[in-house]
Amino acid sequence: MAKIKEEIDIPFLMQFSIDDFKNKYAGSFMGVTWAFIQPLMTIIIYWFIFQIGFKSQPVDNYPFILWLVSGLVSWFFISECITGVTSSLVEYSYLVKKVVFNINLLPLVRVLSCLLVQIFLVVVTVVLFAIFGYFPDTYYLQLPYYMVYMVVFMLGIGYCTAALYPFFKDLLQIVNIAMQFIFWLTPIVWDFEIMPKAVRKILVFNPFYYIVSGYRNIFVYKEFFWNDWKMGIYYWIVALLMLVMGRKIFKKMKIHFADVL
Repeated sequence: MAKIKEEIDIPFLMQFSIDDFKNKYAGSFMGVTWAFIQPLMTIIIYWFIFQIGFKSQPVDNYPFILWLVSGLVSWFFISECITGVTSSLVEYSYLVKKVVFNINLLPLVRVLSCLLVQIFLVVVTVVLFAIFGYFPDTYYLQLPYYMVYMVVFMLGIGYCTAALYPFFKDLLQIVNIAMQFIFWLTPIVWDFEIMPKAVRKILVFNPFYYIVSGYRNIFVYKEFFWNDWKMGIYYWIVALLMLVMGRKIFKKMKIHFADVL
């Protein structure tokens, strides 16, 4: 039996990620444009509901739309990444069955594919803030840091769900429901400070809170990630443990993938 090649070919990985991004919208009239239209329409809907409908006021002197976008933009990556990586092995089943293909790359490819959209949305966010008169500063240099954290954390979750999905097809529906709970338990469209102090002490241990609050600290609250370095260590431990666990589950299950796909 041919030996599976384990080393990562970076140019191949990047091209594969770009192709994965394009293939998702292949056949549609507007193509990859939908990847950007969908999150932008979501932002408009939430803005209309909360600011026009609920009369939401500016937060810390920032227009509500800016505060909203600074939290939502990271969530688009999280939700798209987790659901996309979960189904990656099934969607690329023809590659999974090839002995010479390194299937460990598939979850990573899907994460990097989602990252392309995230970079675009971050650029849109920067431009939107600039339109309102809030221009880039040194706090914006933290964006790569939080993106790296998201990639590590999402990849860990993705390896777990991708490995289990071929054996348990209901998992994707469970993941979608879980994402709805996580969305409302994370201060994305609501202000963290409105919660009682006792509740905030619990919610702060949510790793997704680290990502959303990190983006808001960059764009709105103007804080560096090392200001609360102790909690930062906790979040990284969670992310790295998830990655290690995900890799172990994936490695244990992958010998059976070709049989069930």
